[in-house]
Amino acid sequence: MLTRTQRYRRALSVAAAAGAIILMAGCSGGLGSDNGEAGGGGDEGPIKIGMLAPFSGSESAFGDYMKNGAQLAVDEINADGGVNGRELELLVEDGACDATTAVAAANKLVTAGIVASVGGYCSGATLPTLPIFDEAGIPMVIPAANSNELVSQGLPGVFLINGTGTQQAEAAVTYAQKSGAANVAVIDDATSYSADLAASFVEQGEAAGLTMAFEATVTPGESDYSAVATQLAKAQPDLVYWTGYYQEGGLIVRQATDAGYTGAFLVGDGSVDAKFAEIAGSGYTENVLGTFTQTPDMIEGAENWIADYEELAGGQPGPYSTQSYDAVRVVAEAMSEAGGTDFDAVVAALEGLKDFDTFAGPLTFTEDHTLSGGGFVIVGIDPATGNFVLEDDLQG
Repeated sequence: MLTRTQRYRRALSVAAAAGAIILMAGCSGGLGSDNGEAGGGGDEGPIKIGMLAPFSGSESAFGDYMKNGAQLAVDEINADGGVNGRELELLVEDGACDATTAVAAANKLVTAGIVASVGGYCSGATLPTLPIFDEAGIPMVIPAANSNELVSQGLPGVFLINGTGTQQAEAAVTYAQKSGAANVAVIDDATSYSADLAASFVEQGEAAGLTMAFEATVTPGESDYSAVATQLAKAQPDLVYWTGYYQEGGLIVRQATDAGYTGAFLVGDGSVDAKFAEIAGSGYTENVLGTFTQTPDMIEGAENWIADYEELAGGQPGPYSTQSYDAVRVVAEAMSEAGGTDFDAVVAALEGLKDFDTFAGPLTFTEDHTLSGGGFVIVGIDPATGNFVLEDDLQG
């Protein structure tokens, strides 16, 4: 396991590697395509918008949720006359939550002529695509990835419509205090999203008077997490915050419980999916909660939207379906206000949005292109279905 300093050094190494990938991608010629010539940004034909989402790899469960949510918005907008009299067309590529795959997919979307991006799930795979889309003059409205690193780059076309890691960590600290937890632990997997969320939780938790029993980093993709499980059983913190993804999270919960840990688990939004309970196994999720933004089934009045989604997708909506739906609507509204797809005009329109109606509430971007409020709540696992359901809205 790595210390916090080692985690940061490792994150810097990953960033440097991603930068090398970007340079190679830039030499491939993909960035030199002209959006107008490709058909997405001219005055005729459909307006092409792109989405990178995970359709392979350990996080593939979220890809279809994102794609279908975005497609539902595209269909609704087109049925209502499109944007400035032109229809939208959604082009989807697999980012696989992998930096190399995402860079290649981003270049493919640029070459295809997209004029806006509404994708991005894993922060570590989204980060190296930022300069690609920026150089091509393509604004990004990111529906899921939420590492603070995404906006700390200061790129003008990057906007987040999911709460940031700072805001999610704030919800985790609030719940820890509300539940009476005093000694807490945090475990991350060294990816950009996970390390960022863990560091923010530590900083805010210590400022709030929580005692950090220990901090640990694990390697994603392994099957044996007995070392950290044993450490949890020995330290017995009141609450442990896992900030990685569900594949490893489910295993850690199971192995720590078997090792004798009896406290509560809180997991970040990357673990909030029914597959978490499937991986952990029956009888291992009673003390598992998560920090997450509300899904459609938790939102009052969303019944008609859910029915429309089910008609399109043939199944129920899941995590990030609403955020992806709203990402398309936000981009379309900005293009409508801008009177076209010019990068500077669309960015200015995005910055000028005021109380635009979304599932997360009225949207007005802050100066750093994030939400003014994260909208995170506490969710628990329904033992009958394995689905995460609303547990505490953290109000009052």
